Amino acid sequence: MSPLDHLADLAPERVRPLKRTEYETMVVAGLFEDERVELLEGVIVEMSPQSPPHAAAIQRLDRVLQRLIGDRASIRVQMPFAAGDLSLPEPDVAVVPPGDYETAHPAQALLVIEVADSSLRKDRRLKVEIYARAGVPEYWVVGLVDGVVEVYTEPSGGAYRRVTPAGRGDRIQPAAIPDIAIAVDDVFR
Repeated sequence: MSPLDHLADLAPERVRPLKRTEYETMVVAGLFEDERVELLEGVIVEMSPQSPPHAAAIQRLDRVLQRLIGDRASIRVQMPFAAGDLSLPEPDVAVVPPGDYETAHPAQALLVIEVADSSLRKDRRLKVEIYARAGVPEYWVVGLVDGVVEVYTEPSGGAYRRVTPAGRGDRIQPAAIPDIAIAVDDVFR
């Protein structure tokens, strides 16, 4: 049993979430050098290992987006995104405004994509709220098991008001870059 399983036993005490700035200080100090972790809602969370299909989908998305977007935006693969004071997720793919991110992680994104197999529940329930609160205009969950891309749009109050599934044969036009279209068949093998 993990210590997190006992959170309810701490009542009435409150668990203090870790702030993003504190987490970033810990990262710079090298505390997580050999670990794949991200900060979600003030909690350090281990990231799932990647299966070959997961890694291949990320690679295909990166290739397609690089080709279609060019220099109009930066494509960041599994890099931190400053999604508020308590979250520093590392989305599988983030399309962010061009800029110099040498001194700070981007806090704005045009599109965030999570490729999901074992992480599907976390991506649909927790990360969707984090990205909506951060004002990300479009969030995709690429479901490897069902072969569907869920397109979340219209963020408002920590939720997306619209979810549109896209399957094989469909094309997705990102709202922030409407002159491109990505074939769902290019995402899945």
